[in-house]
Amino acid sequence: MRTDEQLDGVTLLGNTGVKYPDQYAPEVLETFINKHPEREYLVTFTCPEFTSLCPKTGQPDFAKIIINYIPRERMVESKSLKLYLFSFRNHGDFHEDCVNIILNDLVKLMDPRYIEVRGLFTPRGGISIYPFANHGDAEHQWLVNDRLKASFLDSF
Repeated sequence: MRTDEQLDGVTLLGNTGVKYPDQYAPEVLETFINKHPEREYLVTFTCPEFTSLCPKTGQPDFAKIIINYIPRERMVESKSLKLYLFSFRNHGDFHEDCVNIILNDLVKLMDPRYIEVRGLFTPRGGISIYPFANHGDAEHQWLVNDRLKASFLDSF
């Protein structure tokens, strides 16, 4: 069981009075301490109901967002991540921008060893867009390059 000190800063989990943000809200993201920083392991989040808006037409865009990361000292708390991703619902940006914004916010929040964000956006006008962005520290540049190359292969 985690101590209160280890859960310091986790305010949304278990809070039934949480309000869903209606505008882009990176400030809702919370972290907790990784109890296994000596080990490299993978954490995957899948958000099958991500929505944002087209910045030109205001039409809704729908996607499955997949986040993979290798934590360092801090980890993102899942309820705060859910609220953060929900905050894109009224945010107008291109698919590629949304994926890069999510990546940048999570890198800033956690400083992970490695992280990648993929957006599988549903077709609009007969075209699907699947942006992929990743980031790694100096020791994981090989993974940055390998995963980027693999993403090219995945798209065919």
